[in-house]
Amino acid sequence: MIPIEQFLIELKKSIILFQPETALVVTFLVALIVDLIFLKSKNISGIILLIGFIVTGILLITAGNQNSVVFTKMLAVDPFSKFFKWVILISSFIVVLMSFLSKELYEKDRRLGEYFSLIAGMTFGMFLLAGASNLIMIYLAIETMSISSYILTGFTKEIKRSSEASLKYVIFGAVSSGLMLYGISILFGLTGSLNLYDINYAIAHGKAEMFPLLISGIMIIAGIGYKISAVPFHFWTPDVYEGAPVTITALLSVASKAAGFAILIRFIKVAFFDHTSPVAADTWKLLSTIDWKFIIAILSVLTMTFGNLVAVWQTNLKRLLAYSSIAHAGYMLMGVVVMTDAGVASILIYFVVYMFMNLGAFYVIMLFANKIGSEELDDYTGIGYRSPLLAVCMVIFLISLTGIPPTAGFIGKWYLFIAVINSNYIWLAVVGVLNSVVSLFYYAKVIRNMFLRGVDQEHEPLSFSPMSIVMLLLLVIPTLVLGIWYGPILYWANKSVGLFLGN
Repeated sequence: MIPIEQFLIELKKSIILFQPETALVVTFLVALIVDLIFLKSKNISGIILLIGFIVTGILLITAGNQNSVVFTKMLAVDPFSKFFKWVILISSFIVVLMSFLSKELYEKDRRLGEYFSLIAGMTFGMFLLAGASNLIMIYLAIETMSISSYILTGFTKEIKRSSEASLKYVIFGAVSSGLMLYGISILFGLTGSLNLYDINYAIAHGKAEMFPLLISGIMIIAGIGYKISAVPFHFWTPDVYEGAPVTITALLSVASKAAGFAILIRFIKVAFFDHTSPVAADTWKLLSTIDWKFIIAILSVLTMTFGNLVAVWQTNLKRLLAYSSIAHAGYMLMGVVVMTDAGVASILIYFVVYMFMNLGAFYVIMLFANKIGSEELDDYTGIGYRSPLLAVCMVIFLISLTGIPPTAGFIGKWYLFIAVINSNYIWLAVVGVLNSVVSLFYYAKVIRNMFLRGVDQEHEPLSFSPMSIVMLLLLVIPTLVLGIWYGPILYWANKSVGLFLGN
C-alpha cells in the first residue's frame, strides 16, 4: 500500500509532466464550446486549434528532457516519446492549415467545428500512444485515436466513397482491437502484469511459457500493425485513404503511422529485450526460442514489396499514395528488425523527412483537386503546363519519396539502409533498394502525365492564392534543405534514442 503522502507527490509530478496532453484536452473542449457559441463562423474552431497546438508546443519545449514514468507507470515521459509528439503535433498543425484551403470541406455549407475538435481529440490519442507503457493504456490510446479518425474519415458523408471508407475503417478497426485485447489478456495471464517493465522482468526470470507468449505477441503486434498499415493488416488503407478528405488522409498517413511506430518500438524494446546485455546482438535473447527478428523482417519485406507492386497499377493518386504509404511502413520496419540505437534513430530521422514530403504530396493533390475536381492520374495530363510551380513541387516530393539525392528522402533511406547493413542484414537492405527502384516507376508515371503528355493541347493556367503558395513552400523547402543540412535532425534523433527509457 502506497502512503497517501507519496501518492500525492507522485500525482502532482504526473500532472506537471502531463501538461502538453492537458493542453490538447482543453483545446478540444474550447473548440467545441466556441463552435456552439459562434454558429456562423466556420474557422473559429480551427483557429482555436492552432492556438492550442502552439501552446502544446511551448509546453513540450519547457518540459525539457524529462526521463520519467507518470501515473503509476502508465505513461513514459522521455525524449523518445517527445520526438514522436513533435512529429504528431507538427503534422496536425499543417493539416489544420491545409483544411482552411480545402474546397471539399467547405462545400455543402458544412459545420466544421466538429471536424477541428475531432482532430484535437485524435492528436490527444496519438500523444498518449507515443508514451504508453501499460497494455491497457496502449489499448485506450489506440481507441481514443481511432474513434476520432473513424468519424473524420466519413466526414464528407454525402459522398458515397467516404461513408464506405468510414464503415470499412470501423470494421477492420474493431477486428484489430479484438485481436489486441485477446493478446493482452494472454500476456497478462502469463506474466501477471499489464506494465511493460514488469512484463520484461517476468520474461527475464522465466515466468512465461514461450508458445503462448508467441501467440500473445503476434496478436498485439497485429493490432499495432493495423495502425501502421503493415501487410497483412493493411486492407483498410487504400479504401480509407481514397474515401477520406485529403486532409484526413494526409494526417493518417503521417501522424497516425508515427504513433503506431512509437508504440511498436516501445512495446518490443521495453517488454522483450534483455537490458542487462552489453552486446546489441544479444538483446533479443529473452526470446531465444522465438526468432522475432526474422518474423519482423518477413513482415517488412511483404509490406514494402506488396505496397510498391500494387501501387504500379493504381490510377487514382490517393490510392497510389496509400500503397506508397504501405511501402514506406515496410522500409521503416527494417529499423525495427535491427532494433539497435542506430536502427531506431534511423526510423526517427525517416519520420521527419517523411512528414514533409508526404504531406507535401497530398497537399498538391488537394490543391489540384480544388481546381479540376479530380484525383485521377489521367486528369493530370499536361497539368505541369497549367501550373508549373505546383507541378515542379510535386516532382520534388515524388523524387524525395523515391529516395533520390539531394532530397530529404535520400537521407532517410540512407540511414535506414546503413543501420540494416551494419547489423549484417545485407539481404534486407538489398530488398529495400530494389523496392525503391520499383517505386520510381509509379512515381515517374505521375511526372510523365504532368509534363510529357498533352504537350500539344491548349493549357488554361490554374491560379492559386498566395496563402496556398506559402504553405507549399513551407513543405517543399524542408524537403530540399534536409537533404543537404540534416545534422540537427541526426543529432536530435540520436539523443532521443540515447535517453529512451526502454534502453
